[in-house]
Amino acid sequence: MRKRIAFAAVLALSLALLITGGTLAYFSDEAKADNVITTGGIDIELKEMAIPEGGGDPVPFEDRENVMPGMEVSKIVSVVNKGDSPAYIRVKVDKRIELAGGSTANADTSLVYCDVNTKDWTEKNGYYYYNTALEPKAETKALFTKVTFDKDMGNMYQGSSAYINVAADAVQVANNGATALEAAGWKQK
Repeated sequence: MRKRIAFAAVLALSLALLITGGTLAYFSDEAKADNVITTGGIDIELKEMAIPEGGGDPVPFEDRENVMPGMEVSKIVSVVNKGDSPAYIRVKVDKRIELAGGSTANADTSLVYCDVNTKDWTEKNGYYYYNTALEPKAETKALFTKVTFDKDMGNMYQGSSAYINVAADAVQVANNGATALEAAGWKQK
């Protein structure tokens, strides 16, 4: 009889534990976070403007014809930072003279020169670097404002065409050196 009572007690205790265990609830929770980190961007615009003959406000630069030795042509070159991040700016100016017959041999490009702004720009290795970081939505001071054709250009330049090709580059300022000259990431040309 004792065995039955002991067996019944063990059975009752097991059922009690089973019922209690089945009614226990565990508190739990779940959370999820989707984080988006967007990088900044660099976006510049090269501006080529000119003061119209007779004066007035600058207008977009257009090709000029019938230029004679000793003349100056208005050509205002600057760069606008259209992006949302400060940028370092550099500009490359390539001059080429194509003589009337189409040849560039013996054409002296130093007879066509630009009034480069050396206060706000520094030349190094064929590029002009803007001396300060260009803030978002800001515009550089003009790299140059006019192109002059030397008064001593001889007859070999009659009917020739002078090309002043300008290209601008920009790199980020953040974590990229103290000046444009120290910055990394410039495109190799």
